[in-house]
Amino acid sequence: MLDPARLRLLREFAEHGTMTAVAEVCGLTSSAVSQQFAVLEREAGVPLFERAGRRVRLTAEGRRLVGHARVVLNALDAAEEDLRSASTPRGPVRVACFATAAADRLLPAIAAARVRHPELHVIMYELEPREAVETLRGGGCDLAIAFTYNLIPEEPPAGVSRRVLATEPILLALPAGHPAADREVELPALREEPWIAGSLGTSDHEMLHRACALAGFRPNVVHTADDYALVLRMVGEGLGASLVPELVATVVGVPDGVVLRPVATMEITRTTHALVRTATPAVRAVLDLVTEPGPRS
Repeated sequence: MLDPARLRLLREFAEHGTMTAVAEVCGLTSSAVSQQFAVLEREAGVPLFERAGRRVRLTAEGRRLVGHARVVLNALDAAEEDLRSASTPRGPVRVACFATAAADRLLPAIAAARVRHPELHVIMYELEPREAVETLRGGGCDLAIAFTYNLIPEEPPAGVSRRVLATEPILLALPAGHPAADREVELPALREEPWIAGSLGTSDHEMLHRACALAGFRPNVVHTADDYALVLRMVGEGLGASLVPELVATVVGVPDGVVLRPVATMEITRTTHALVRTATPAVRAVLDLVTEPGPRS
């Protein structure tokens, strides 16, 4: 009998084209993916993969099985949704969420869920937005809380619905003694400044480069850090300027020696979204709680 878990891996291979990509999406090693595919071939009784130079690709039988896998997996998802359709939210809900939204929305939602839905159990994974969305897409969580920047539009993956939770401005963090610290600042005035950016490959890093490109210069990124509390302390030590979301002031706090100022003549915003694939009663309950403004208890 064909195993649904291995069929899900086969579906991911059809979408991504390499075992390495499947491993990254599903949180496995390439070796584990290869072993699972070897077992699937034995279960199917026909070759599912063939060599194409240094890579592998699906055989005709493999492509046929992908079509069947999609039908089977969609039916299984529908069956799970039907079985979970009781009116009382219960059971585990796995939520992937970035840190500031976890502190601002998810933790209060978990506290409220204990009172309103005692049979509901929320499990949190701290993940950066793109990791959270990929985890949701691969079935590793039930709800993802992520963000996008207006300068870097991103659409949700196919089959994923998205609800806006909040939109906030991006502010410029400067040392309190900086000559521009007492006013709104146009980015071109900071073209000679050292900058602190998010790690290479993150949307934070890309956002800074996109904003500075629109302002007509390439930022001199000297330091990288992803923890906003650390970023603000680095700014306070005079290590550079940085762009941070307004929510950071509420969740992390602004240390002495740091000021946050609006960016003049350019709108930079961050929008936080909740994303789901299958909205079971339990998932809908958590979604409603994280959507509520203010205290949630």
